[in-house]
Amino acid sequence: MGVALRALLDGCIESPGWDSIGGVAAVDAYNALYQFLSGIRQSDGMPLMDDEGRITSHLSGLLFRTANLVEKNITPVYVFDGKPPAFKMETLEMRRQVRENAAAEYERAVKEGDSESARKYAMASSKVDAYVKDSAKELLTALGIPWIQAPSEGEAQSAFMTQRGDVTYAVSQDYDSLLFGCETLVRNVTISGKRRIRGKVISVYPERLVLADTLAKLELTREELVQAALLIGTDYNSGVSGVGPKTALKIVRAGNFAERISEAENSAEPEELVQYFLHPEVTEDYEIVSRSPDRDKVMEILCEEHGFTRERVDAGLERLGAKKGQATLDAWF
Repeated sequence: MGVALRALLDGCIESPGWDSIGGVAAVDAYNALYQFLSGIRQSDGMPLMDDEGRITSHLSGLLFRTANLVEKNITPVYVFDGKPPAFKMETLEMRRQVRENAAAEYERAVKEGDSESARKYAMASSKVDAYVKDSAKELLTALGIPWIQAPSEGEAQSAFMTQRGDVTYAVSQDYDSLLFGCETLVRNVTISGKRRIRGKVISVYPERLVLADTLAKLELTREELVQAALLIGTDYNSGVSGVGPKTALKIVRAGNFAERISEAENSAEPEELVQYFLHPEVTEDYEIVSRSPDRDKVMEILCEEHGFTRERVDAGLERLGAKKGQATLDAWF
């Protein structure tokens, strides 16, 4: 869900185009997997499944979206969330309830023959569970695509990797990445193309935000940007009632953050939340290593275990490894 900073950032967003975003990209794995689960669906809204009823939408998405990125000279490094902080539990519980309600509405819509509503509620009930994460990691390993397990929030880990220069930028749909200190954030990388939003088909293109430039244009420090986000509300706090992005900016610039944040009803102390964004839990214990796909293992996972056709998988593997002159990870360092 992230934080609603868009109204403040419109003047800071660059439209780089695919040709200028080549490099190593730390991809928010949860974001990507959720997009695959909610977007890759059958006509009735149900996800793709194998003969045993196991969801395979995310596996299809990983293979072909990753191939698409590699063809664009982008080497993805998928970063998985670890244990969430205690003050995120309320948000996670709310999301769980939304999914359960959507699942119930889906069943109702199916019984009533309302196919349009059924598809909408089926997408809203998507869940990235242990099976989805574990099977995604297994496939990425077989594809030779690096992945990293973060100790806590994946966005924080990705931001840390941009600060160290280990990746060129981070990929996420959430603006939280900037609060964690992500030096360069690129949005819409895993969802670019044609999308249906509120019944309309629109074109979606990459968007880039450079933290230093963003802070300069907003005339804020990173800590002040975090304060503005907390006034609006984040995944970790409810914010102050009636305070939107522009009002939050005025409050922070006037030096009234401490006074106004006291109006919010939150269990966590505001300063604790500020420090969490400024100094999140991350790990330095990771490697970014380029490998060729293990074709036999990929075939075993996708074709033998999950019923993908060999022709379809071959097409994806060819795009991953057969493009002449394709850059590998080593070329970026």
